[in-house]
Amino acid sequence: MTMSPSLRKFALTAHVTSSVGWLGAVVAYLALVVATQTSQDAQTVRAAFIAMETIIRFVFIPLAFASLLTGLIMSQGTLWGLFRHYWVLAKLLLTVFATIVLLSQQEPISYMASLAADPSTDLGLGGWIQFLHPGGGLLVLLAIVILSVYKPRGITRYGWRKQQEQCKESQL
Repeated sequence: MTMSPSLRKFALTAHVTSSVGWLGAVVAYLALVVATQTSQDAQTVRAAFIAMETIIRFVFIPLAFASLLTGLIMSQGTLWGLFRHYWVLAKLLLTVFATIVLLSQQEPISYMASLAADPSTDLGLGGWIQFLHPGGGLLVLLAIVILSVYKPRGITRYGWRKQQEQCKESQL
């Protein structure tokens, strides 16, 4: 099944927008992590932790799911398919992995935000470990972008079978 050109452009626009938005949110989140680690102002640090929770809940998670959903729609509505090419499958697996890691980090970030909201609590900064998940997430999202742009060759067995079926159908 392929999409009409106008529907494909709409779906592609939604996919690119949600994916780029997710990437931008990670960069903004990393800026807040830098603020928590470098600011000498306790209020700035507290505000950054509270903002990090807001970004996770209202930006990261919706954009991650939107990117995943629109990617699935695009793969089903175009000739690329979901299981025909290794690069599409790799994008799917990386997106699912990044989304799972993101969801696993929601609770610890919410906990830090609740601590930050209480002015009597010493936040006890976490050092370089704070950069691990968003930095890793940024690398994973950049890998997904690279796969999208370069589309490395390599067709799966399923894709090869589908290609052979299409060749046989076109010869009839």
